[in-house]
Amino acid sequence: MTDQRKIQHLYWRAGFGLKPNQIREKTTLSIDQAVDQLFRDAERAQQSPIKDNSNYGDISNADHLSMGKELKVAQRKKGRNKVRKLNYQWVKRMTNPSQSPLLERMTLFWHDHFACMPQQPHWAVGYLNALRSNALGNFKEMVLAVSKDSSMIRYLNNKQNRKTSPNENFARELLELFTIGRGNYTERDIKESAKAFTGWSTDFEGNFVFKEKQHDFGNKTFFGKTGKFDGDEIIDIILEKRKTAEYICSKIYHYFVNDQIDKQRVSELTDVFYNSGYDIKKLMMHLFKSDWFYADKHIGNKIKSPIDLITGMANAFNMKFESKDALIFLQKALGQVLFAPPNVAGWPGGKSWIDNSTLMLRLNLAKNLVEQKDFDFKPKDDFKAAGPSKATKKIAVTTNFNLFNQTFNGSDERKLANKLSEYLLQTDINIDKLPLDDFTNNTDKVRSMALLLMSLPEYQMC
Repeated sequence: MTDQRKIQHLYWRAGFGLKPNQIREKTTLSIDQAVDQLFRDAERAQQSPIKDNSNYGDISNADHLSMGKELKVAQRKKGRNKVRKLNYQWVKRMTNPSQSPLLERMTLFWHDHFACMPQQPHWAVGYLNALRSNALGNFKEMVLAVSKDSSMIRYLNNKQNRKTSPNENFARELLELFTIGRGNYTERDIKESAKAFTGWSTDFEGNFVFKEKQHDFGNKTFFGKTGKFDGDEIIDIILEKRKTAEYICSKIYHYFVNDQIDKQRVSELTDVFYNSGYDIKKLMMHLFKSDWFYADKHIGNKIKSPIDLITGMANAFNMKFESKDALIFLQKALGQVLFAPPNVAGWPGGKSWIDNSTLMLRLNLAKNLVEQKDFDFKPKDDFKAAGPSKATKKIAVTTNFNLFNQTFNGSDERKLANKLSEYLLQTDINIDKLPLDDFTNNTDKVRSMALLLMSLPEYQMC
């Protein structure tokens, strides 16, 4: 039987934690068996793109161009509401046992890496599918898909990139954030590569459009090579550099393993990634099957992102948010709204997740959600957030403790505390310091003790 903490470590990093009824099943597997199962499930799920079934693309390019100002404002408001709906659906997918936690986790990682803020729902669907369909595929194909995605083209102004007046925004971020990383290119490389992406545009429906008249077909000199390069060839040249694989593997290590980079391990991952021709699946399988990934220093060492915190609670208590607005409001208060990163660099992560505006909200979140209490908080980006708040909010959720009670009932207080802490916490605590006597005559001691453990700082880690 595999050590429960190691299995939970795998499912926290390769997914969003385990549901209570999954513990016994998953701990009968070896690490290799559990990893293989995660990848099999991801392969099946990857074949089913997210469907555009909400009439998102109901406005044509011609309709959009002919609209007056007021109608465009109304349409943008309607679009933002539908993007929030997609956000809600994605979080539900992350906690749906019939979906692939690994695939959704990888999609979330790439959303952070290729950070973008879609303004229309049909663009958001296309962007999410571009990430999801390539999340465990080939990195080159992913870069190409994102480069031609309508959301990214508009977000980084490549629609305005023309041979007569090149716009360097996309080329700069492609090099600095998406591929090879800062310090591995020159300003001339940015200017020359921007010319290669001239004419890469999109229509309102979200289709990629190549505008020949706006494209620079002349010579460009990039990374010491000269030719009539287009965007595809620029990406090929970038991927020829081992530094690109190293940069991506550093981000993978930072996100999935530890905030403190181990250069030796990153070099090991880089060899796998570069020599495989940028095969993301091979990279991630190597990572999750490596003994060092399960070292004690990597378990319970990362602060949960807001999405991790929300989905972890949802998995534990079979929690369902009754409205998309409630879920979006909570994401905003905690500081991570899907499809709305703070900038093109994505979310900083790490210690930035917790500050004066979020600490007490996080510690009291489980209890307030389960007991449906009003609690004070302000959105994380509110400049007055550190001060006292007069605003209260009740987040409407439903919970079902049947699976939780079936898994943990029937134990005395000490055994219950041990079993619950093993499930809910990835770091050790001193059980003797818990007020166990308070639970002796508690008719709902399983739930009450779980909420106590979830109010501890240790619950913030995974």
